Amino acid sequence: MRIRLIFSLKNKGAYLPFHHQYILAQFLKGLIVKGGREEFFNYNYFNFSGLKGQTKVSRSGLHYYSSLVTLVLSSPNEEFMDYLLEQVFATPKIELGNLVISPEYTEVETEPELETSNKFVCISPLVLLTPSFNDESGKRFINPDSDEFSDLLYESTLTRMERSGWYTQEQMESFYKFQVVPDMNYVNKLREQQKKFARIYSVYDMDVKYEVRGYTLPFTLYAAPEVQDFVFKCGLGAFTHKGFGMLDLANHAPNQRTEPYKFKREGFIPYKSLQERNKSQESDGDESETA
Repeated sequence: MRIRLIFSLKNKGAYLPFHHQYILAQFLKGLIVKGGREEFFNYNYFNFSGLKGQTKVSRSGLHYYSSLVTLVLSSPNEEFMDYLLEQVFATPKIELGNLVISPEYTEVETEPELETSNKFVCISPLVLLTPSFNDESGKRFINPDSDEFSDLLYESTLTRMERSGWYTQEQMESFYKFQVVPDMNYVNKLREQQKKFARIYSVYDMDVKYEVRGYTLPFTLYAAPEVQDFVFKCGLGAFTHKGFGMLDLANHAPNQRTEPYKFKREGFIPYKSLQERNKSQESDGDESETA
């Protein structure tokens, strides 16, 4: 399931670093531990986006100017998601970097039908390599149209699927068909414009800072529907539980596929309902004047 967690922004113009997944990861990990359920302390089968909103760029980072900002959370485990959201809504004032936000309400996205080939875009960067301490290998550039690029994603995905315990041995053996085919037209256009599709990002694991290379590009994934479903809900590549490798379907209109979810601020009135209420009050006023 995918949940949109909507916050109100209390200090418009405040900023986050361009690459702020580590700030979000630390925040979510803190909430998971705060709730006290030990079975979720090291739970890794979830994924999340960057913080979305109307932004302007400066040297400091992304300045947020919208009244509301959104974080997309994803996991196949509804119990875990509800546990995490309970902790969020038990925290009325949240400081993320320089931002001060408050949780308002949640929406659940309608699950798309995934086929054996789907074109995806990266909502957050795709990390291929897990680094070791005092080792630069995590920053190595791998050409997207090389076999190694697809092979590394295959190995990490199948390893995570096997560890989950959700699939039989027979199913695992049937998942051998797997190929990631990046959109090289997109990549080459960026290269011509001297723009980057691969950057170095900071990741913190057990209080140790690592640097990894992340890729942001569209690609087509050829794999079994179960594999497609797994990467859509749990992310693709390394450090997915730290906000990397979140995917969405290309050419998919996101505004047409949500409905209210069960978590909202106490006393919260949906903005749409509020607008409708104001309109009805105005029309009532007009009628009384006419009378």
